[in-house]
Amino acid sequence: MEIKEVEFVKSSAHPRECPSMDRPEYAFIGRSNVGKSSLINMLVGRNSMAKISSTPGKTQLINHFAINGLELSDKKEITPWYLTDLPGFGYAKISKSERIKWERTSRQFLEGRKNLLCIMMLVDSRLKPQNVDLEFMAYLGEAGLPFVLVFTKVDKLNKTERAAFQSKYEDVMLKQWHKMPPVFITSATKGDGRDELLSFIEQTNLLF
Repeated sequence: MEIKEVEFVKSSAHPRECPSMDRPEYAFIGRSNVGKSSLINMLVGRNSMAKISSTPGKTQLINHFAINGLELSDKKEITPWYLTDLPGFGYAKISKSERIKWERTSRQFLEGRKNLLCIMMLVDSRLKPQNVDLEFMAYLGEAGLPFVLVFTKVDKLNKTERAAFQSKYEDVMLKQWHKMPPVFITSATKGDGRDELLSFIEQTNLLF
């Protein structure tokens, strides 16, 4: 897929404020500081579309970006779609009440967006399986929400670690799941996984 246009649409504090559900949508979510903003910028080929911060919990709103056109048209060669940057969950330098509020808002969004074709569940490849990630994926499964597993920061791994991290994660997940979801291995720094993710989105758009 070629990314021809990238436009910020709006930030929303609540799902009811989000744009209309008129095109395919893909939501990016993960623990705070998982590298979500860097991955999004790499994916769309922009340096600073999604804000990057070393402070966990920077993303506090539902941020919508229109990819390949704000306006819908039957004449478009490429299907316009939404890329949605959701607040991170888990550790963040905010109050517990605020963190709970963010997580509740994200779940309301995920369960209510009928045009949401897939959730991009980001996981830091450097860390052993984290309970907060496993619990969130269990929630997605119980809610019947389709998701793929996107490992981030693989450029931070040495050769031995890179060869072993995925199988270690699978060993843990397959104790709870019958099979693994689709998996993508990415590096925002080196561009690993970009073509694979965009190809997946292009094919999935056909289901809309």
